[in-house]
Amino acid sequence: MEAGNHTQVSEFLLLGLSEDPELQPLLFAVFFSMYLVTVVWNLLIILAISSDSQLHTPMSFFLSNLSFVDICFISTTIPKMLVNIEAQSKDITYIGCLIQVYFLMIFHGMDNFVLTVIAYDRFVAICHLLHYMVTMNPHLCVLLVLMPLFIIFWVSILPILLLRWLTLCIGTEIPHFFRELGQVLKVACSDTFLNNIIMYVTTAVVVVFPFIGILFSYSQIFSSIMKISSAGGKYKVFSTCGSHLSVVSLFYGTGLGVYLSSAVIHSSHRSSIASVMYTVVTPMLNPFIYSLRNKDVKRALGSLLS
Repeated sequence: MEAGNHTQVSEFLLLGLSEDPELQPLLFAVFFSMYLVTVVWNLLIILAISSDSQLHTPMSFFLSNLSFVDICFISTTIPKMLVNIEAQSKDITYIGCLIQVYFLMIFHGMDNFVLTVIAYDRFVAICHLLHYMVTMNPHLCVLLVLMPLFIIFWVSILPILLLRWLTLCIGTEIPHFFRELGQVLKVACSDTFLNNIIMYVTTAVVVVFPFIGILFSYSQIFSSIMKISSAGGKYKVFSTCGSHLSVVSLFYGTGLGVYLSSAVIHSSHRSSIASVMYTVVTPMLNPFIYSLRNKDVKRALGSLLS
């Protein structure tokens, strides 16, 4: 392939999940339906929490932020995919590619941090119940959301800026339906050592550290639960973490699946299918998990819909 710097690269080609023309209408219908369900249900969660005074709690505040982030997360990939299918076009501009990569990193990182904050909220509620309302005051809740956003904003922009010094290959075809930072680096024709180092550091900040925070919070929670003598008491306390544990398992489990499919299987088609799980399926299932397992949220949704 002919090489040149980024000013000569006008677009990349996203091959999507399938190049079969007969499958395109089916793919459009499936992903449009999933996108619509995700946006509507997450919006309902936000509206239900904001309209019900009994849900004006720290946990509900973080849950509404998770719903908002999930809407933004899925909106960075699926609308462009649907437009390409409808227009029978596979191209994405270089600037559009960088914008998609940047916002994908931001909202993926925010998903990690919000899940970590919810784990911290459960830790305080179970291990320090008497100090819960004092500790989880409105100012701290807002700070726990804004501070990660500020960190991710600057951490995510550095890898994008470093792409300006890369020599990229023209006419590159990507067997995927969206662009990630790692995929951009794979099509570079120049040395990407520094870019890879920054990418690993970014991954540590927005993925590994939040996951360690979740593990620490639940280690303390499990330690407190084991001190409860009755089995009924243990179940009652642990059940308050059920929804969050389900979402965490789904989110990190699908993310691990994507990593293993690309690192072990070396199949671009299977990797793109696995990516659907954490970019589309996870944001779609989150509101169902929280609404079905939370009586207050179900009540608020019922009041809102009626």
